[in-house]
Amino acid sequence: MKRSSNDPLEGKTLAVILTELVEVFGWKGLAEQIPVRCFTHTPSIKSSLTFLRRTPWAREKVENLYRASLGKR
Repeated sequence: MKRSSNDPLEGKTLAVILTELVEVFGWKGLAEQIPVRCFTHTPSIKSSLTFLRRTPWAREKVENLYRASLGKR
């Protein structure tokens, strides 16, 4: 029997997480929540994914924001 996880990130790619956050907050709102250059200066999904994949602390902030935003939807 397979156990189901309570982690909302399970099965979600970073691209899906980022896309959903942009839909909820917009780029400006996302930059206010997590002030990193990839969100503040000519943001795009592609450039943000490149940065987040190389920067563990920023990815962790994005994942935490995603978890926190689930209760507000």
